[in-house]
Amino acid sequence: MGTDTLRTDAADGADGAAERRREQRGWYFYDWACSVYSTSVLTVFLGPYLTSVAESAADADGYVHPLGIPVRAGSFFAYSVSLSVVVAVLVMPLVGAAADRSGRKKPLLAAAAYTGAAATTGMLFLDGDRYLLGGLLLVVANAAQSVAMMLYNSYLPQIAPPEERDAVSSRGWAFGYAAGSLVLVANLILYTGHDSFGLSESAAVRICLASAGLWWGAFALVPLRRLRDRRAVAREAALPGFRQLAATVRDMRRRPLTLAFLLAYLVYNDGIQTVISQASVYGSKELGLGQSTLIVAVLLVQVLAVAGALALGLLARRYGAKRTILGSLVAWTVTLAAGYFLPAGAPGWFFVLAAGIGLVLGGSQALSRSLFSHLVPPGKEAEYFSAYEMSDRGMSWLGPLLFGLTYQLTGSYRDAIISLVAFFVIGFLLLARVSVRRAIADAGNPVPERI
Repeated sequence: MGTDTLRTDAADGADGAAERRREQRGWYFYDWACSVYSTSVLTVFLGPYLTSVAESAADADGYVHPLGIPVRAGSFFAYSVSLSVVVAVLVMPLVGAAADRSGRKKPLLAAAAYTGAAATTGMLFLDGDRYLLGGLLLVVANAAQSVAMMLYNSYLPQIAPPEERDAVSSRGWAFGYAAGSLVLVANLILYTGHDSFGLSESAAVRICLASAGLWWGAFALVPLRRLRDRRAVAREAALPGFRQLAATVRDMRRRPLTLAFLLAYLVYNDGIQTVISQASVYGSKELGLGQSTLIVAVLLVQVLAVAGALALGLLARRYGAKRTILGSLVAWTVTLAAGYFLPAGAPGWFFVLAAGIGLVLGGSQALSRSLFSHLVPPGKEAEYFSAYEMSDRGMSWLGPLLFGLTYQLTGSYRDAIISLVAFFVIGFLLLARVSVRRAIADAGNPVPERI
């Protein structure tokens, strides 16, 4: 079977449909496996904990010295995340091209997933002043997660015909948020009740971190058993990382509407990622909310993102993915505007803000993924999704930079949070200008009845 996939599977009758459903169900489970890392490790536990480990290793001036370089202990986590992005940007184009050239995505997905899961499980040993170990494990886990997500996303056009992709992508996101919510509840029970379990606070955090790696590795077995490789169409030799990225961008320039969509996604997704990362800072510093309130808000976002992803998937079936994404960007703008006026010391209103974020978070990301899958030429899925994943991971510094500069100039977190509206407004205008029907046709794909 060729790499352009389900277009032939759709004609295979009942057996082909059953096999397709089996692959789709397996595909959902990778989101179920890896989203726990994003929620419990990156969003909740690792940042504060790794910072405290670095502080315990710091000198009298508050600096640690990795490789002899003086670094403030409070900045070590952020720098480690940034380094992981650089590593991912170097590796993703090379792996994506190799996957398309060989047609063997599954072994590469397995290697990336289990590298990330092993590094995350290794965080069990992150105690005392082992900040360098923590930084190394974070870089490996985060870069591996990016590579694995690129390969995982590139399966979408192969396992779902055009008319099913919005629903399939949305279900994948919903599975991920459901798993994140489930494990986060268990982590919070362990963390808040660590004394009753006979554990120190540090041991409880390390168990929470390591459990995410075990979960990731265990449930990754399901997609690895059910997904199947296709015979490769593209035969070009893989190039080194940035040269391959440059070659992919040159190829995209022959499809300017695909590039235009990617630019729009880069802008509004940067806004989404910044809201996710800075909402807790806004809640604690501007609104004076405690850590327990912020953790409950994260859990609320996770739970409602499941419903939001499924609901926006249904709306896309009726109104098309592009219109639904545009509507979600309007909702993001309204939510941020409301957040500007939140009163301090009122957790109830902060929960309302978290609910608004949750309802649009999963759907806007899931539909962006499925819409992009229509714009990818057959045989170049992994290569193009490496560029898409880098838009997601590698360019997410613009929003935090604007947030930080706005706060630096105004001294107000309210002004900083409202400044992010620019990403959603500009992203809306850029996306509205993209003729997705023409873009799909230019990519050599069938145009769905509703898109």
